[in-house]
Amino acid sequence: MSRKPHIPNFDQTLEILRAHGFSVSPFTEVAGGSLVSKHGAGTVLVPRDMNKGEDGGGSAALAVPPGALVGGRVAVLLDRGYQKFVKTPQFEIPATSSQLQAIHLFTEELKLLTGAISLYNESLGTTSDVYQYDRLKGREGTQTAPARPWDLAGGH
Repeated sequence: MSRKPHIPNFDQTLEILRAHGFSVSPFTEVAGGSLVSKHGAGTVLVPRDMNKGEDGGGSAALAVPPGALVGGRVAVLLDRGYQKFVKTPQFEIPATSSQLQAIHLFTEELKLLTGAISLYNESLGTTSDVYQYDRLKGREGTQTAPARPWDLAGGH
């Protein structure tokens, strides 16, 4: 007979994270949020609403995707095709390899301890939150309709 796995509640999840060396503190910018950090990276967790049938496992949901900690805030990881950047509301700086490694390690540990789904492609390396390639920027409004060779030019 198989047993149903025990899923810890949100407070128990935070205690598990504390026991494994994560720093957990209240985050006032998100209602009910807790800032979880380790290795110079962090995220904001909120209680998962079990009544909505959300998948992903565990009792905690990400309110802010994992990123590098800059000034007590979680920065967004921005990919411009040639370089990854750490972006906050105040500034944008190139991401260092140690920051990318810290984000990757933090994310993998967090998924393991919270019971979240770990995808193969994400376990290979750090994925970005935003992809903004410079060669594609501004193309949206400049596209013209393709030529239609079957239309007669000159009114014939």
